[in-house]
Amino acid sequence: MANPCQLVWQYRLSISLIAATLGFIASLSVSVARSVNPKLTIPSPKLNQQERSNSQSLQINGLIGDEKDIYEKMLVHLAEEEAKRLTFSVPVEFQGKTLHSRVLKDNAKVIALTFDDGPSSQTTPQVLDILKRENIKATFFVVGKTVKNHPQLMKQIVAEGHAIGNHTWNHHYHQYSPSAAAQELETTATLIHQLTGVKTALFRPPAGILNNGLVSYAHQNKYAVIMWSADTKDWQSRRITVPKLIDNALEDAQPGGIILLHDGGGDRSKTVEALPKLITELKQRGYQFVTVPDLLDMPD
Repeated sequence: MANPCQLVWQYRLSISLIAATLGFIASLSVSVARSVNPKLTIPSPKLNQQERSNSQSLQINGLIGDEKDIYEKMLVHLAEEEAKRLTFSVPVEFQGKTLHSRVLKDNAKVIALTFDDGPSSQTTPQVLDILKRENIKATFFVVGKTVKNHPQLMKQIVAEGHAIGNHTWNHHYHQYSPSAAAQELETTATLIHQLTGVKTALFRPPAGILNNGLVSYAHQNKYAVIMWSADTKDWQSRRITVPKLIDNALEDAQPGGIILLHDGGGDRSKTVEALPKLITELKQRGYQFVTVPDLLDMPD
């Protein structure tokens, strides 16, 4: 959002431009009338100087009042649109549910790229550059403690139009009590909102573990638990090869599917190398790319 001083300056400038434009139109109208009929006399009411001054003030105040009303409505509309853009809500039918993919109307050939464990100063900027070059929006499931360490990267992800999901604060795999699970999710959610304005109801459990208390808490609080239908296994960073990483994704790619990738949590250089090739292959197969919120909003 623009800062308040800039908005005030823009408002004053718009008032000045409108006033100048109206003055020009009025003078032009008189000129045109006289050119059509040179003998035409433009009637002028006989007003003293004070009356003329009062009349002009009323007209100007009326114009300013109308413009202010329009401007305020515009600001409200922009604020509403920005709130929609930064709120990754979940349709009612998916609240408190776990999803691996969607079955879509007419088997629409769309697929969602998702990235876990970031943001990372080594990998995330490279991933963002690739996505921007390919004009693709993805979904990033972020870890709270890495968000704390890389706030500017977090802001960049959001500014470039990508969706955000919650991936806990610590990314641990142990068992959680209800209060510990709440702290993992809500502390992360609070920081994301403070830094970016984003509110998200998307959650992905670390390592996809469904029975350690985190998913139970997420379901009770109407999160949609987002898993995946295609695992690239890029988390096997030492053993995986780039061709195998791509093959893993393509083997299980499907309309309405969700692909698991990582931009944090270790050496993700192979993910960066594979990503453009994977995108090219999926495009050649006719896939279009969507965010997880877009996928959930599509008709089935």
